[in-house]
Amino acid sequence: MDVLVLVGRILFVALFLASALSHFTQTRTMAEYAASKGAPSSAAVIRGTGLLLLIGSLSVLLGIWADLGFLLLAVFLIPAALLMHAFWKESDAQSRQLEMIQFLKDMALAGASLMLLALISHAGGDLGLTITGPAFDIG
Repeated sequence: MDVLVLVGRILFVALFLASALSHFTQTRTMAEYAASKGAPSSAAVIRGTGLLLLIGSLSVLLGIWADLGFLLLAVFLIPAALLMHAFWKESDAQSRQLEMIQFLKDMALAGASLMLLALISHAGGDLGLTITGPAFDIG
């Protein structure tokens, strides 16, 4: 089971690590996109969310307080879904559909992150192949 959980953690964070990299390598473009969605467009905000993604992803990947890492990913995902993928604001049917898919993807990943936070916090050190145990004790 330990190997299965490790493989799952690796597959789960691949998306977030790639996104974190984009936050640092395409800061200006991402800031312009955020501005077009009505979100703060500051490069500092983009770098800050990139750092949040990076820390959360590495925490999950390496098993260093992985429950906290899942919480950080959820903290990123929920506002991102609401601010960046507000499909209900789109008048074009195709744009509305694309934004709804992204919104639902982000919310599903946030839900999975919260469930994994609870699972890891509850399981404690029983899920091996981690560097530390959980940060939280849900018991």
